Amino acid sequence: MPRFIVERTFPGGLDISMDDAGAKQTLGVVDKNADFGVTWVHSYFTPDRTTSWCVYDGPTPEAIRQAAESTGLSVNNITEVRVLDPYFFH
Repeated sequence: MPRFIVERTFPGGLDISMDDAGAKQTLGVVDKNADFGVTWVHSYFTPDRTTSWCVYDGPTPEAIRQAAESTGLSVNNITEVRVLDPYFFH
């Protein structure tokens, strides 16, 4: 399955509470993504939570866009990526 980095912006900062409501909110995204064959792996945020880079596995960039639209999340850019780490050559 191809892997992608999805860049998003949240002008007011992303507000997810660190409680059951926040867990329910993120699990809702996971469930909706599955409808499009998309898996959210994890995300990186700026300290002010206005920009994120999310790692996704999915069949196509369009599937990721459709999943994002269904959850109301923005998409600035989608880039297909490959893994390269310090252990790649061992």
